[in-house]
Order: sequence, then C-alpha cells, then structure tokens
Amino acid sequence: MKKGTRKHDEMRNHYDFSGGIRGKYARRYAEGTNVVVLDPDVARLFPNRDAVNETLRAVGEIVQIQERTRHRANKRIERTQKTRRSS
Repeated sequence: MKKGTRKHDEMRNHYDFSGGIRGKYARRYAEGTNVVVLDPDVARLFPNRDAVNETLRAVGEIVQIQERTRHRANKRIERTQKTRRSS
C-alpha cells in the first residue's frame, strides 16, 4: 500500500508548540556526543557506562605514564650521546 503524498509542505493545524522552550537542547547538541558501539564480547565485560569510563580513565593514565617514561628515557639517551661526542 502506497502512502499519499502531501501537496503542501506546511505545518498541520493540530500541532501545538505553545508549551515549547526555544533552544532547550541547543547547548547539549553543540557540545556534541561520542557514541561508541561495543562488540558483544566487550560489552559483557562492562555492565554500565561507569565501568567503561573508569577503565578508559585507567588506561589513559597508563598511556600518560608510559609517554612520560619514554620522554625521560629519550632525554637520558640524548645526554649520553652528547657526553660521548664531546669527549
């Protein structure tokens, strides 16, 4: 069964926006959203969003620690190389 098409693209009379608030969700929309769909096996490990966020924060801290450690190690290597060159 085919639906009929409307000839005029106007708002119908029975719509009532008198109780609406202009821009109610504008700020939230502007902030954006980051929806990620987990694979079923991964989703089973995380019962809720708090578990996901806590785990991602912990992983983020580990990554930052590794980057700082790697940065320090590179500085030590640079100092050692400069010392050897000047000798």
